[in-house]
Amino acid sequence: QVQLVESGGGLVQVGGSLRLSCVASGSIISVNAMGWYRQAPGKQRELVATITKGGTTTYADSVEGRFTISRDNTKNTVYLQMSSLKPEDTAVYCCKLEAARYYSGGYLLLADAWGQGTLVTVSS
Repeated sequence: QVQLVESGGGLVQVGGSLRLSCVASGSIISVNAMGWYRQAPGKQRELVATITKGGTTTYADSVEGRFTISRDNTKNTVYLQMSSLKPEDTAVYCCKLEAARYYSGGYLLLADAWGQGTLVTVSS
């Protein structure tokens, strides 16, 4: 089993900052990468940022320079520091484990895992 617990969402004013965190727990053997995705009302889910186990990062153009992703591999934890927030950043943010190996019901699985999401609202 694998469990992802996200926190840090909330209401923030334009130009403000917010820090999201996601902790993965369970019988996890390995995780190739972790990332953050978001889905705004009326829009498709989109990639925000990812970070590999080795520390390589990827950002969406819309957040480049404003958001920073980081991780603690030993705890399977990923963070998203968000600054200079804009109204268009309003969305449900979900964390994701990519190509994770973990035990479930006595079986070793290889699959992606998603968190349930945390709402970020940027007020204008």
